[in-house]
Amino acid sequence: MVEELVTAGVALACTGTVYLMAAARVVKQYERGVVLRLGRLASEVREPGFTMIVPIIDRMRKVNMQIVTMPVPAQEGITRDNVTVRVDAVVYFKVVDAADAVIRVEDYRFAVSQMAQTSLRSIIGKSELDDLLSNREKLNQGLELMMDSPAIGWGVTVDRVEIKDVSLPETMKRSMARQAEATRDRRARVINADAELQASRKLAEAAAAMSDQPAALQLRLLQTVVAVAAEKNSTLVLPFPVELLRFLERSGLQAQAETAAAEAGRDGVQRPAPAAPRASRTAVEHGAEAALPPELADLPPVEDLP
Repeated sequence: MVEELVTAGVALACTGTVYLMAAARVVKQYERGVVLRLGRLASEVREPGFTMIVPIIDRMRKVNMQIVTMPVPAQEGITRDNVTVRVDAVVYFKVVDAADAVIRVEDYRFAVSQMAQTSLRSIIGKSELDDLLSNREKLNQGLELMMDSPAIGWGVTVDRVEIKDVSLPETMKRSMARQAEATRDRRARVINADAELQASRKLAEAAAAMSDQPAALQLRLLQTVVAVAAEKNSTLVLPFPVELLRFLERSGLQAQAETAAAEAGRDGVQRPAPAAPRASRTAVEHGAEAALPPELADLPPVEDLP
């Protein structure tokens, strides 16, 4: 009798252990447990920690509540301005209602993936190429709204959608490169023209300042010679200004007139003034008005001298 009781106790203990092992479940912190009892949803979702179910009768499915990162395959489409592009994106979503994610949709990951591809194709057809390249924030918000509306019914919320890359045809890339080059060339021409305008204004101001002081032009010439000579050139081409020649000619005529006046005053005899240039005498012979230097304007003609 005692042996039978011991055997029954051991059998009962073994059965209890097997039952506990079959009924015991551990739900992790980032998971939720959805229990189906005889095919029907239990009233409550099991929270993280240790929990028990009825073996054979209950089936528990664990649902991950973490944010899922899902890449969207590249989708090819035609934009509103008739440009063929390939666009790929990435979707960030998470489950907010574990029961709806299990009951309302067969595979919420596959459903979100297909919805993301469809929404991406739709947004490509509604947008222009410039928006895809430079205004992605607005397109990302549009994609998020398009995907979030049906996903709420599946117990899933879309946290964020990002367009990763936009692939263009080679011909379009070359066209855009030429456009960028032309834009840069236009900017360079405008900047160069503006620089020339500013330089011309400064040169005009410098010329006005030098016109008041003739010696300034000579000093500027000497500075140019010094700057050129600093390069250790073997040949130096020096421009000689015409104004300097005229200045030297007037100075020479004035010196000759002063010398003649001084000699005439010393000897008491009036001497003829230096002859005018050949061009001036020829002009007088032909009846034209000859332009004489101011220093010789008061001297008597050559024929009246003794």
